Amino acid sequence: MKKTPFPALIVVEGATDKALIASFLECEIVTVNGSAVPRETLEYLREASKTRTIVILTDPDYPGKRIRDTIANYVPLAKHAFIPKEKAIKRHKVGVAESDRDTIMQALGNLVPASKAEVSDLLYSDLLELGLVGPDSRMRREWLEKKLHLGYGNGKTLLNRLKACGYTKEQIKEALNGSE
Repeated sequence: MKKTPFPALIVVEGATDKALIASFLECEIVTVNGSAVPRETLEYLREASKTRTIVILTDPDYPGKRIRDTIANYVPLAKHAFIPKEKAIKRHKVGVAESDRDTIMQALGNLVPASKAEVSDLLYSDLLELGLVGPDSRMRREWLEKKLHLGYGNGKTLLNRLKACGYTKEQIKEALNGSE
């Protein structure tokens, strides 16, 4: 099978994630080998980010989020790819390696810019008004995160990701109207 070229460096958690992606993509893949991301790896990613796009693709679980946050703090312009948890479960395991080619390609096709590069004037109060934060907002927030490929997060995380993507309050209203 011919591999598809991918112009960015992809960061994953482990060797099985790397092996799956390398089976269909032609690109550099860096593994962090667990939640204690080595300083040398962080320094390499920071240096590489000066000339290349860095994409963080970690497991859709708490350790994956912690690794993602560690890397994003060190490489603030890294982009984020999210795999829905329900598409990353096999044999009672959750992870990138438990997903499939189409799911990974969809995640890589819907990259979320770094939160540090906010380009929207969206406010927390807008999310409150739209029922995305506050009492009984979890299901609505999760539906929107899934629809917009933003990965799971709390209200503050959702706000940061929506701002990074440049979403306006009106665009979010339109997206939510599709759910009702």
